[in-house]
Amino acid sequence: MENFIITLLIGSLVGVIFYKLKVPGGMMVGAVVGVSIFNILTDIAYMPIEGRIVAQMIAGAFIGSGLEKSDLKRLKNIFKPIATILIALLILNLVVGFIIYYISPMDLVTSFMCAIPGGMNDTPIISGEMGADSAKVAVMQFIRMVFGIGIFPSMISKLSKLEQFKADELENESYERKTIIDNNSKNLILTLLLAITFGTIGRLSGIPAGTLVFSMAGVIGLKLSTNRAYLPKWIRRLAQVLSGTYVGSGIVYNDLLEMKYLVGPAVVLILGYGITCIFVGTFIHKKFSIPIKDSMLACTPAGASDMALIAADIGVKSADVIVIQVIRMVVVISVFPQIISIIASLIG
Repeated sequence: MENFIITLLIGSLVGVIFYKLKVPGGMMVGAVVGVSIFNILTDIAYMPIEGRIVAQMIAGAFIGSGLEKSDLKRLKNIFKPIATILIALLILNLVVGFIIYYISPMDLVTSFMCAIPGGMNDTPIISGEMGADSAKVAVMQFIRMVFGIGIFPSMISKLSKLEQFKADELENESYERKTIIDNNSKNLILTLLLAITFGTIGRLSGIPAGTLVFSMAGVIGLKLSTNRAYLPKWIRRLAQVLSGTYVGSGIVYNDLLEMKYLVGPAVVLILGYGITCIFVGTFIHKKFSIPIKDSMLACTPAGASDMALIAADIGVKSADVIVIQVIRMVVVISVFPQIISIIASLIG
């Protein structure tokens, strides 16, 4: 018990430091870094599996509570672009995953999970449940997120100024996303109870990532039927610390030495997402008459909350980008792990 408390305190402290330093995904990244260093030096870091389970339930609930009725209404207008993006991302996930598998010593499931276009906070805990190396997945997802937030938007802004895009840029009516939040304690308790109940059912089901997926599905049902789903950001931070602490507590010195094998896979990952962002974004722009900035941002490997901030910075007014990112997250987290599990079991 003492080791657990010390481990959690270190994860929380370093997580807060990284968060204050504005490191992307700082709470989780800081917890991973702090606890992994502590474990390498002392070999006493400890986080029970229940910590990961709770983190999955909260992560699923948070994703579910972020979906709005207006998103589903808007879906009929942007269904084809979303379908195109999801198919492209699935193909990218599988292709890059296979390449990583062949150029590195990582197993197939870990390779696929390194390349999955999920979230920095959600993917590592799903990976652990699927038997993948969650430490390596966390590193690769962090690299993807840093490039998605820090590099890709600048690249998109510059590309959008090219003559071939200026010539056919259209002024579309901007869609404004309607967000409804009823932030009272009763709704918080109801959301948590629903997440725990459905998350437990999901865990017992034996479905890959079932805890997170069922928790998310239950809260989505609550949000769409009553608009009462609510989770404050501090609970999300708690889940990030629990997840990061769990990942960090499993990292030993040999894992640190093996990080050198991630250089090649990281390059492949960034090139894959960069090429997809440009070519699929351009295709969607041409095919569906969506502004080039919107279409490329929709293909960018970052989260909906990040996109909300980035989009405004580079002059994107429509909320379609955010809606697409929310739908992408829901589908990727719930469907892609199942596909990866099936492929891995078939290949053996």
